[in-house]
Amino acid sequence: MTVLVVGAGPTGLALACELARRNVAVRIVDRASEYFGGSRGKGLQPRTLEVLDDLGVVDEAFEWGIEGIGFRNYRPGEPPVDTDPQAEQVRTPAVPYPKSVVIPQWRTERILRDRLATLGVPVELGTELVDFEQSADDVTVTLTGPAGTERVTADYLVGCDGGHSMVRKALGIEFAGETAETAAMIIADLEVTGLPRDRWHMWVGERGFLALCPFTGVSSWQAQAVVPDLPEPSLAAFQQIFADVAGLPGVELANPTWLSTYRVNERVVDRFRVGRVFVAGDAAHVHSPAGGLGMNTGIQDAYNLGWKLAAVLAGEPDSLLDSYESERLPIAAWTLGTSTERLRTIADGFAKGENRFSDMGGSEVRQLGLGYRGSELSREFTDRDGRLRAGDRAPDARCVDGNGVTVRLFDLFRGPHWTLLGFGAGSAVAIREAATRRPGEAFLVAPDGDVVDVDGHAADTYGVTDDTLVLVRPDGYVAAIGAAGDLPAIQEQPGWRLLEQAQYS
Repeated sequence: MTVLVVGAGPTGLALACELARRNVAVRIVDRASEYFGGSRGKGLQPRTLEVLDDLGVVDEAFEWGIEGIGFRNYRPGEPPVDTDPQAEQVRTPAVPYPKSVVIPQWRTERILRDRLATLGVPVELGTELVDFEQSADDVTVTLTGPAGTERVTADYLVGCDGGHSMVRKALGIEFAGETAETAAMIIADLEVTGLPRDRWHMWVGERGFLALCPFTGVSSWQAQAVVPDLPEPSLAAFQQIFADVAGLPGVELANPTWLSTYRVNERVVDRFRVGRVFVAGDAAHVHSPAGGLGMNTGIQDAYNLGWKLAAVLAGEPDSLLDSYESERLPIAAWTLGTSTERLRTIADGFAKGENRFSDMGGSEVRQLGLGYRGSELSREFTDRDGRLRAGDRAPDARCVDGNGVTVRLFDLFRGPHWTLLGFGAGSAVAIREAATRRPGEAFLVAPDGDVVDVDGHAADTYGVTDDTLVLVRPDGYVAAIGAAGDLPAIQEQPGWRLLEQAQYS
């Protein structure tokens, strides 16, 4: 075994997919005896949709999700008001998925689990990590499961095992922050009749807050409630809260399938790595649900770590893995700060009888502007002056191929490989050289090139005015930018060496 992933939630599943499609031997275990069945993290942000595009499952997310759902806000004695905080987020050549998608977490996990199954990797339920110890060369792990106790050896261990992570605790990693005992809600998946399913319905008033969010393809909705003297979650409790807070006739709540209490924790680790062991997702950072960033940030942790583990196992220096912490720790801190501030805004609104929850769909939570400009993996050989920089998300653009068929840059990026774009005819020699050694990874964007930027979308988005090379990492961020003559330096980029092409799934 090469990599052991502990925890089969969205983060662990995304990481296992990333490793398996690179033909890295991976096991993924979860101590639960059955798959999680709740809606908990129910929103996929635009950047995460791009990750799912790369994994080949974004169509399933749209099939089972609701894109850009609007809000219906109710206040006592007033007619309901419809708002759409994502109305201004429109699809462009650079941003193909501008709006979030509401989809229950259990469905997102099933989509990722099905993708992992196509790669030949099963999820091992009822299998618990009991202990582990590491040396300079490997990690020895004790597992208990249906077949009893076993000891296995892995090259690396990744804890994706949630906020109560056994892996994090065993490593002695500090999990600084606080539990906001007064910030809690009850939450459930249940059936609702008497309300249209095209809106996320919210009530706020002196008696509390209630939100009912529909899902598509299933009969259930997610219900969230914050009231004084918060009760234990039950159908009767939600029915009483609806009567007290909403008081809307003709609406019935029934048949709960999942009930939970959510208490807000705001914590982040001080390290993402100790030797050959890593933490990701909720094991590394937890925060309020305001903004819908938690699950998304965890999936993107996995997206960052997966290609680096594969590269090191293929021969890159182990130091490449240090960039996982240096790149993701600032993102985790930003996420915690943003969600905490949004929670305060919502709480202040509740105190005034105002619903500020439905104002939480701003552009920053889309996570498209987050990147790694200061990373040791981001290199520039030309002065960019505020344009697209190394470390930024690599945007999409519509071009055409030699047959006049529309092709997106995301089509070129899709898969576990790196991508070298050569803009302008002067990049042709460099692209040909790269393509001979890494076929399918180097493309000339020019009138007579592999793709033609007929409408100028690519040049505009990438800020290119002359012959330029742009190297895009497997996780869709710009690794290096330079002139055509900078190819020898660019090809030394950690993780992308112009050797024989790796074979991927």
